[in-house]
Amino acid sequence: MLTTAQILLVEDDPEIARIVRDHLRREEYGVTWSTTGMEGWADFQTDSFDLVIVDLMLPEMDGFTLCKNIRLISEVPLLIMSAKHEDESKVRGLELGADDYLTKPFSLTELSARISSHLRRFRRYQNKPDNGKRSEYKQGLTIDFEVRVAYVNGEEVALTSKESALLFLLASHPNRTFSKKELYEHIWQQPDTNGNNTVTVHVKSLRDKLKDTMRQSSFIQTVWGIGYRFVGEQVS
Repeated sequence: MLTTAQILLVEDDPEIARIVRDHLRREEYGVTWSTTGMEGWADFQTDSFDLVIVDLMLPEMDGFTLCKNIRLISEVPLLIMSAKHEDESKVRGLELGADDYLTKPFSLTELSARISSHLRRFRRYQNKPDNGKRSEYKQGLTIDFEVRVAYVNGEEVALTSKESALLFLLASHPNRTFSKKELYEHIWQQPDTNGNNTVTVHVKSLRDKLKDTMRQSSFIQTVWGIGYRFVGEQVS
């Protein structure tokens, strides 16, 4: 049996959560229980987990949004468990990056088997060599994804925590357009409001520090009416 793995359980139903938590602890897994989507998102960023179990119908932040936020920054196995039986919900969850889907009610034996399978697969994935930790781009930008440091023309760029989070999120998903709402809710961990200019201000500051101030952006491009995307061209 795989043991000592740390599991994040995000479930707002206390009866179901206690049953699952106690069962997994008997299986010798470490379990952190979050009762809302926002709490689960905060816990995920605070601690290190080997697998996440998410209910879809959560207060504050639904399970779909939580899965999307987690998958943007991590390849950790994501297991959805939900009372939703509709194929559309299953497909949407899997398209957002979930690895598996269990429909309530389910047996604890089946849950354990699926967890064990996903953990084995993830550990094999983690043992593969990764040579893509550091990327160099034209116009002098270098990003070290492992230590989360950026350089312009060889000099380290002094970024605030939010600027750093913006850069590494965008650069980790090149050419993908993120709306301002997505960026704000992912990085600031708060619901967006109309007229919120926070993302725009931080992107402008980030561009200034990256010396990306020309009319034709070299790194962070504005998609008018939507948001931003990273368009840095890697050095071959």
